[in-house]
Amino acid sequence: MKVYSTQEIRNLGIVGHGDAGKTSLVAAMLFATGATNRLGKVDDGTATTDYDEEEIARKISLNISTAYAEHKGTKINFVDTPGYASFIGHAKGALRVCETAMFVVDAVSGIGVQTEKAWEMADELSRPRPRFIVVNKLDKERADFGTVYNALRETFGKNCIPLTMPIGTEKNFRGVVDVIHMKAYEFDSNGKPKEVPIPEDGKGYIDETHERLIEAVAESDDTLMEHFFDAGTLTDEEFLNGLRRAIINKNLTPVFAVSSANLIGIVPLLDAIVDYAPNPADLGAVKAHAGVDPTSDDVVRNVGDSEFPAAYVFRTVVENFGKITVMKIWSGLVKSDVTLQNVGKGTAERLGPLHVMQGKALEKITEAHAGDIVAVTKLKDTATGDTLADKSAPILFEPVKYPEAAIHFAVEPKSRADEDKLSGAIHKIEDEDPLLHYTRNADTKEFELGGSSQQHIEAVVAKLKNRYHVEVELHQPKVPYRETIKARVEVQGRHKKQTGGRGQFGDCKCIFEPLPRSGGFEFVDKIFGGAIPQQWRPAVQKGITDAAVRGALAGYPLVDFKVELIDGSYHDVDSDDHSFQMAGRKAFKAMIEKARPTLLEPIMHVEVVVPQECAGDIMGDLNSRRGRIQGMDAKGNNQVVKAQVPMSEMLTYPQTLNSITSARGSYHMEFSHYDEAPSHIAQKIVQQAVAEGRVRKEEED
Repeated sequence: MKVYSTQEIRNLGIVGHGDAGKTSLVAAMLFATGATNRLGKVDDGTATTDYDEEEIARKISLNISTAYAEHKGTKINFVDTPGYASFIGHAKGALRVCETAMFVVDAVSGIGVQTEKAWEMADELSRPRPRFIVVNKLDKERADFGTVYNALRETFGKNCIPLTMPIGTEKNFRGVVDVIHMKAYEFDSNGKPKEVPIPEDGKGYIDETHERLIEAVAESDDTLMEHFFDAGTLTDEEFLNGLRRAIINKNLTPVFAVSSANLIGIVPLLDAIVDYAPNPADLGAVKAHAGVDPTSDDVVRNVGDSEFPAAYVFRTVVENFGKITVMKIWSGLVKSDVTLQNVGKGTAERLGPLHVMQGKALEKITEAHAGDIVAVTKLKDTATGDTLADKSAPILFEPVKYPEAAIHFAVEPKSRADEDKLSGAIHKIEDEDPLLHYTRNADTKEFELGGSSQQHIEAVVAKLKNRYHVEVELHQPKVPYRETIKARVEVQGRHKKQTGGRGQFGDCKCIFEPLPRSGGFEFVDKIFGGAIPQQWRPAVQKGITDAAVRGALAGYPLVDFKVELIDGSYHDVDSDDHSFQMAGRKAFKAMIEKARPTLLEPIMHVEVVVPQECAGDIMGDLNSRRGRIQGMDAKGNNQVVKAQVPMSEMLTYPQTLNSITSARGSYHMEFSHYDEAPSHIAQKIVQQAVAEGRVRKEEED
């Protein structure tokens, strides 16, 4: 295929709410340009960018996927993204590498919560992204362009202006009016436009929209504004050049009317992408870190072939033959078989052949210019978020910060065979899915899968079974409770055993006392003289710490206490290290009966970001979870509710948050401290531990 220069490339991140028709819109643009020979559909699994087996089964996008089309001498790269709340986080990677964010809105159901979330993601990027808005599914029953357009202006600003407007409604939607050139088109079954007269019944509103578009372009530039005031309008050249600048500078957001199912309005949309969307160099230089240090000062790298090569990896696909690494070339001309440095890991990677991706299909190319999106196979060390650059001019692009896991499940293999394959299979899925987190909890010893929602985790479990033939069971993760004591006590631990021959003897007196929270454990040797020989005193400490790991009430580690070894006795023949370990354990057991042991629960610092109208309900819900509200701050149109909440009360929080906020809320939590659990809560936990057999009697060795 032809190799395209930076100026001949357009990169579009396709984002929006689930079921708005993003994947079908990409399929329509691919078909209209001849990139595919049939109109792919989500329902029958033929859509180019939904090719994963789980995507086909569920009929939704689960990850980002790339495709490309050639139109009017320009290469258009599409990065299709999921729209459901569970997977919307993937859109961050697409928006990072695309100069244009294309928002797809359902003409029936309207904007949708995830469209607003994606808009916020685009706002958070360091370089401003121009936006296109496509109102799709105008052929459907109850589709209403006017209602959706009014909502767009109310939600995203008055600079949203149609560049195409519909002819006909619902099943009679048959064409569009090009507001820029004031021409009307109807479309055949292959999406080919045929010029027709502008309908008389809507001509007045179309004329008004055209004038409003000219005014918006004039207002975006001081020089154009002067010409507009002097002449009362703009020349065609001023208008068209100004329109492109206004879109690139985010002074104007174009809106388009389409039906991807019937290929109506697709060609005018493609024309507008070529004419008005920025090429990769139009947004200026890109920021990176100097050298290999991620904390180093920022530098800028121009998007052009004359710079040293540098690329950012934003997607990894795992196939049977190995990994496919998808990257955006930010600078330099990159050729096949070149060797670049993985800057963050300090390793060399030979790229081998370069490819472009059409969904899952790969096509070899010999070279790629700055700004293009390419794929390579079988890289050894490179993963999503890594930077590849020329060794002589290393820079490091900041990795995309994906959302933290909102929900965790403990995962257990169903069989020994599953256990042997589980870790390798999950790590392969992790390579593909930056929203997934697989960790071993050091406190509970459980392996945990963390993700954006239960739906996300269920999709991962299905992929484990169907792709890797590994079956697992999920359950709520254990809460890492702790135990401590509340009273200062003096106890004796005496171990004596005689079974014939040499016996066992160890005797110690200890004072146990509580320490402040996070005080840990202290052992103080206060024996003066030889009541216990020096070589056996550490054994007393070891016996106590071994017993403390198993706890005093419910099998959880006992913490925040101090032990003073004050006295003891020994036998010249029968005493040894083991005997004094047992003495220490028995001292611990004697302490349990007197020191008023209690249960500690982990308390999390929680920040919940919600629409302002939901803040009261959220605070009420957090209070019902035994939370303590710490404060509330404004963040744009949202409120950030801060609270401290027991971890055990947050295990089911994602579902409640989505219910209260209609999936518009998000939250972050991190460990704060341990605090004493209420007695009725502690009693239930102890009873459960006894029922599960986790409370073991101290052995009499």
